[in-house]
Amino acid sequence: MKHSSIIGFIFYAIYSLLTAFILVSSSNDGPFYDPTAYTECRAEPEKPLYSGGMLKDEEASASGGDTLRSVGARYTPAYILHNLTENTIYCLSIWVKIEAGSASAARVRAKLRSDNATLNCVGSVSAKQGCWSFLKGGFLLDSPSQLSILFFETSTEDGKTQLEVASASLQPFTQEQWKNNQDYFINTARKRAVTIHVAGENGESVEGAVVNVEQISKDFPIGSAISKTILGNIPYQEWFVKRFDATVFENELKWYATEPHQGKLNYTFADQMMKFVRANRIMARGHNIFWEDPKYTPDWVLNLTEEDLRSAVNQRIRSLMTRYRGEFVHWDVSNEMLHFDFYESRLGKNASYGFFAAARELDSLATLFLNDFNVVETCSDERSTVDEYIARVRELERYDGGGVRMDGVGLEGHFTRPNVALMRANLDKLATLELPVWLTEIDISSTLDQRTQAIYLEEVLREGFSHPSVNGIILWTALHPNGCYQMCLTDDKFRNLPAGDVVDQKLLEWATGEVKAKTDDHGSFSFLGFLGEYKVSIIYEGKTVNSSFSLSRDPETKHVRLRI
Repeated sequence: MKHSSIIGFIFYAIYSLLTAFILVSSSNDGPFYDPTAYTECRAEPEKPLYSGGMLKDEEASASGGDTLRSVGARYTPAYILHNLTENTIYCLSIWVKIEAGSASAARVRAKLRSDNATLNCVGSVSAKQGCWSFLKGGFLLDSPSQLSILFFETSTEDGKTQLEVASASLQPFTQEQWKNNQDYFINTARKRAVTIHVAGENGESVEGAVVNVEQISKDFPIGSAISKTILGNIPYQEWFVKRFDATVFENELKWYATEPHQGKLNYTFADQMMKFVRANRIMARGHNIFWEDPKYTPDWVLNLTEEDLRSAVNQRIRSLMTRYRGEFVHWDVSNEMLHFDFYESRLGKNASYGFFAAARELDSLATLFLNDFNVVETCSDERSTVDEYIARVRELERYDGGGVRMDGVGLEGHFTRPNVALMRANLDKLATLELPVWLTEIDISSTLDQRTQAIYLEEVLREGFSHPSVNGIILWTALHPNGCYQMCLTDDKFRNLPAGDVVDQKLLEWATGEVKAKTDDHGSFSFLGFLGEYKVSIIYEGKTVNSSFSLSRDPETKHVRLRI
């Protein structure tokens, strides 16, 4: 299930090179999505994506004019946009620099004011003075707008921060064009061509042999959280196992659950849930070792002295990870550290580094993650912008000259209404870390009705599955007697709700169906299969040969040679 980050980056680089084919003459094909992203400040801006798209040869309006004052911008370049259409996905990118004499650094947020709405964040970047930073995002409008204003705000309060912008680009995609791009990335990143060759005992090609191919496991895990409510609940277990090959324990591994009172460890539920996981050959993520939010820290931990707290966290990580060494393929070592800092505020800025180092020592084969929310869901949360996430990962990697090896990017994904252009742009930026990305807690807000939840869930799943840097998706849909955290897939009788229908549809769509054919006059048969493990049988003149093969990510055709 775990891919080499180097191979993943090579593939991502290949996709970036395909931008030479951006402009396609056929209106049905439309533009090719450009995944290029930059996260390092540069001396000079790069050329605009899509040659600028709608902003080709457009200059930003001077700041301070009546139009800008009407949208409340303190100081900002702006672009006047005409005739934006509804349900069109607009991909935005621009290079930003803080001018001399202003703040040395600031968070810059792109905003859009249309005829009927103001979008408070359609992209953000951590900008600096003296070099250029790359902002990437986008938006979709519910209704057409004859006149819209794209402008930029900074996080500084003095109102004196001045910005320069360059290489602006705004590229529209119809819904059909966006889906075509997703399908392209699915076909290139999630599938591989296979040719099965059948030969006789003397090496001659065998024409007319019956080939049966069956996918027995998938390379891309899609799973759901579970809780202790699954224990002893046979209908729930059967429903779950029929669908999912990955899981995470919703709360049962958290410190407040395993040690509610100091020194009194209780792994009863976690142990029983692990037995269920083992019995059904399900991969499991470990969630979590430490949660930086004091609200979810055991009460007895909150008032410990620094020395006692240091001792307690050492005992916690050793107890948890020695008990389950080799059982969990992932560990969320530090949960929501962009938003909260309980341990770092008490133990120092190197506390998180120590957690990762200890986890690496205790379970060297587990993939270690940061995990946080509002990284791809929005750019309005300044604590967890994509640039803040990337900066924190690099900070840990560089700590004290040696740093800690980071393995994975954990993105919770608690969405209300997804902005697919922004989500994809932020995934593009995260891909520059060259680490596997997981969507770890996907759901859609319960403030929406079930059918709307299902529509938005499909959008999020397609974005995740079609992005080459994403290695797996976990849904935050553990079932309880009173429902789920935000979104359920099924009712208490295990009848699918609309979101459950979407999941079932995608599980079926993203698997290789039954493949049955006959070899041609060259003794061969070819098909395109989703990555994973396969078994194959060849039947010819009363003889049967069984074999197996695996499809891993590789641009070359997989050749399977069998003799009958």
